[in-house]
Amino acid sequence: MMSRIISGIVLLVTVYIGISHGSRVFQRPSEQYLEMMDALGITDPMRIAFGVLSIASVLLILLPRTFFIGNTIRALLLVFLMALSLKAGNYTFALIEIPFVMMPLVLIYLGHPLKFN
Repeated sequence: MMSRIISGIVLLVTVYIGISHGSRVFQRPSEQYLEMMDALGITDPMRIAFGVLSIASVLLILLPRTFFIGNTIRALLLVFLMALSLKAGNYTFALIEIPFVMMPLVLIYLGHPLKFN
């Protein structure tokens, strides 16, 4: 029972973060944001693809049947961003992303809060 509550809380936080970060690509980006993306080597089409994939993965996480694939996509996106930041020498950004990479992995471990065995 407690694991379902924790899973539900982590799921809600993941959904909020995924949608808020993914929806940023549809807003006018700040100069600082564009500089950071440019330093990571992320072009505008890549940035839009990341945003769409982020929102799509969160929507997949909401459904018990697609929960695993959504979390897997989300974890892979975050690891890819970490790899790009390490390549660019931005170690701080890579370290900041570690808790966010852990969230989908913890969710996979805990399982979907609404899935009944």
